[in-house]
Amino acid sequence: MPSPAPHDRPPLAFGGDYNPEQWPPEVWAEDVRLMREAGVTTVSLGVFSWARMEPRPGAYDWEWLDTVIGLLHEAGISVNLGTPTVVPPAWFYRAHPDALPVTREGVRLSFGSRGAICHSNPEYRAAAATITRALAERYGSHPAVVLWHVHNEYGAPVLACYCDTCATAFRGWLRDRHGTLDALNEAWGTAFWGQQYGDWEEITPPRATPSVCNPTQQLDYRRFADAQARANFVAERDILHRLSPGVPVTTNFMVAPSQGQTVDYWAWAKEVDLVTNDHYLMTDGRRTHVNLALAADLTRSVAGGGPWLLLEHATSGVNWQPYNPAKRPGEMARNSLGHVARGSEGAMFFQWRQSRSGAEKFHTAMLAHAGTDNRGWREVTELGRRVADLGLAGLHGTRTRGDVAMVWSWDSWWAQSLEWRPSQDLDARERLDSFYEALYDRHLTVDFLPPTGLGDLDPARYPLLVVPQLYAAPVGVGADLERYVARGGTLLVSFFSGIVDENDTLHPGAYPGALRDVLGLTVEEFDPLLPGETVGVRRVGGGGESESYEADLWSEVVVPGDGCEVVAVFAEGRTAGGAALTRHAVGSGAAWYLATRLTGADLAAVVDLALADAGIAPGDLPRDVELVVREGESGTFRFYVNHTGGEVKVVLPDGSRAAVPAGGVEVFRDPR
Repeated sequence: MPSPAPHDRPPLAFGGDYNPEQWPPEVWAEDVRLMREAGVTTVSLGVFSWARMEPRPGAYDWEWLDTVIGLLHEAGISVNLGTPTVVPPAWFYRAHPDALPVTREGVRLSFGSRGAICHSNPEYRAAAATITRALAERYGSHPAVVLWHVHNEYGAPVLACYCDTCATAFRGWLRDRHGTLDALNEAWGTAFWGQQYGDWEEITPPRATPSVCNPTQQLDYRRFADAQARANFVAERDILHRLSPGVPVTTNFMVAPSQGQTVDYWAWAKEVDLVTNDHYLMTDGRRTHVNLALAADLTRSVAGGGPWLLLEHATSGVNWQPYNPAKRPGEMARNSLGHVARGSEGAMFFQWRQSRSGAEKFHTAMLAHAGTDNRGWREVTELGRRVADLGLAGLHGTRTRGDVAMVWSWDSWWAQSLEWRPSQDLDARERLDSFYEALYDRHLTVDFLPPTGLGDLDPARYPLLVVPQLYAAPVGVGADLERYVARGGTLLVSFFSGIVDENDTLHPGAYPGALRDVLGLTVEEFDPLLPGETVGVRRVGGGGESESYEADLWSEVVVPGDGCEVVAVFAEGRTAGGAALTRHAVGSGAAWYLATRLTGADLAAVVDLALADAGIAPGDLPRDVELVVREGESGTFRFYVNHTGGEVKVVLPDGSRAAVPAGGVEVFRDPR
């Protein structure tokens, strides 16, 4: 196999994290031989290797890394080279114990895991820059290095530190954000409970307090912690750009809300050259393949609809959940190709060879403890062939076609998750998952959008826009949505949206604040339901069983305005007779509002009403069979992903029929 041209990434990446430092040198050549057998094109290297690269301060050991990169390059395997700054060596912490993070309760965490970092610490920042510079000077022009991988999974397991160094940095960040103390006091609402600040030095991180700490102080601290980590990424990225020009720089995101809440990926996506993502199936009782589709759609959206790369997922079970079942035959390929269908330029795993020691020794890998005479290895090599075939067919560079749009905001999720809301069970992620699942079951692909710039959204491109929950709505979002609807868009908004601005301050006037005009209604009062309490919802004019729904968690007193049609009412309880579902005609479009929580088939029935209003027909496929389309100059590719236990017949655009086997994936290319 010939070596690739310098800095020439393979069309589609296939491989995983490689940690040769865990193995003796005689294993390395065998690893590379087996990688070739499996069709591996790319490996991530060096992510956790700082202690091996720099065993003593300023003393570097490159011989092992030279050897490994040389073996990979000779075999035609490209390298995604990591800066190992997620785990500084023990000698660093011995010299700089204050680089370890401090919790809200004042406890300094210890070395012995990963990601134990105060991102404001100057010694850490200097050391990270030094090791990054040394790596770039040695390997920045190596022909095998096609991608740089900074750090690892920012925010896992900890992002925020509450030490005195962070307190000083926080005050500087606040000066930049708010300008003056008067503006900060106004933004934080410090007149409440007498919390006014008269000097910047009086401000501390939101450490443990006797009662609920100021919510906007907490929200700003989340933003600050995210910004500090992002600044460290940018510092390393800029070193790599300077010393390794032309080689893109990334860091592995964890975009799925099921896997973290600490990072605002809309902001981070602007800083990376290539969006990459890690995704693992969550065994929490939900349909795992729906969560996978959501994560892939959201990652693609963070990437602006362009190319992205699945940098980590698992061949089978992981090790860090309470229960870690193995994947069933064919499930690994189904997962991998599901990500590819939704825009990934390949499928990478953690990791290549399964570890024998350490915290993740039971985490599965491409090459398991059992070796190569097993189902897992056979499925890995078969997947390698399929990914290579898709690359040769021209899939690289095509884009996934979205059908509808959905608004998601990490910033709003942070704000809503703070204490003392009308119900402690309010959960923006649950609403996101539920609305997404309803659209998924109608075989529609979702593009996600931040809550900014929505006034420019083209209704012809996205006839339906869903807002599953947007508690914190920026000033101007209501006018943006009104413009979208007036030009023919259909808007579907769920309860507890539009309530506060970016400072967690209520928008003036009645609820739902920023969305009052576009929805054509006001909410006089929230009336959340108690655990186990339900309330019936009845379609106006209906009488049959299909016209009634069961709601829980939430109700409210809705007052429709002129032109706002009541579609369904609360049938019982304290809000009986009041509007539960409304439709407001605006220009040539309509805005729907659901004032309670529906789930399952009941929520899907409301989604169907909005889809019909938008003129969107659901896909004609069985449940749990996906059709996702990628298209571009090289053609149109149709991915059919069958999560069922039976073969499915599908009809292709030319009228022919094709079979998709049980648990299988078939990709068809439209005739040109």
